[in-house]
Amino acid sequence: MGAVSGALGALLAGTPDWINSRFGIPALTAMRGMFVIYALAGVAIALLYLQMSAQRSVSTAQHAPLGPSRSVVTRLALLFSVDAFAGGLVVNALLTLWLITRFDLSITTAGQFFFCTGLLSAASQLAAAPLARRIGLLNTMVFTHMPSSLCLIAAAFASSLPVALLMLLMRSALSQLDVPTRSAYVMAVVTPAERAAAASFTAVPRSLAAAVAPTLAGGLIGFGWLGAPLVACGVLKIAYDLALLGAFRRVPPRGESA
Repeated sequence: MGAVSGALGALLAGTPDWINSRFGIPALTAMRGMFVIYALAGVAIALLYLQMSAQRSVSTAQHAPLGPSRSVVTRLALLFSVDAFAGGLVVNALLTLWLITRFDLSITTAGQFFFCTGLLSAASQLAAAPLARRIGLLNTMVFTHMPSSLCLIAAAFASSLPVALLMLLMRSALSQLDVPTRSAYVMAVVTPAERAAAASFTAVPRSLAAAVAPTLAGGLIGFGWLGAPLVACGVLKIAYDLALLGAFRRVPPRGESA
């Protein structure tokens, strides 16, 4: 649902241009209005959260800090940080900048493109569960992630806009299959009592790593190395996939055989 909502939001990115052509209002003014709407939406969401019940969820499992699974979770957190750093090199804002700089793509067309990628990402997350039941969580994470990274690298060297967009669409169709399976794998390799601690321990380093990467990517684009962030992202993600497979191929989640 989040991916679909994000896709619809991306589709509206061209609204300032439409307002400019329809009503003569400067596109920059309309874009500033969208920032105000975005802020008001955040306030509305905060109010909705305040209306939610403060009652704690009922759980039969006892929560405990990391213990027996600390080593496994630490290794996963380090690897997930590499993946998050790589993903931060091509956040949508920077990918949009690359498309505009390299191919002179309009904002309206970019919004339509990210609408399509959002729908593909949503579909891929829905496909993750049945695929994981057939080939396993770890295999789903690795063997769908690597082709998506190769598509990203290919997009960096594309000589035309249609080829670049095709490669990026193929990447979107595969790149999110590892999102639900990654969370499921973490929950399945720790004891039930450690799940809350494992979730936070693996999430925080990912957030920190992802926060650092856009600065580096923006600098590379600013120096004129337009495709460098895409190539670096793809190479790092492939290295992450190979390292993950090598380190955890003999650590199957509960219910799967090694």
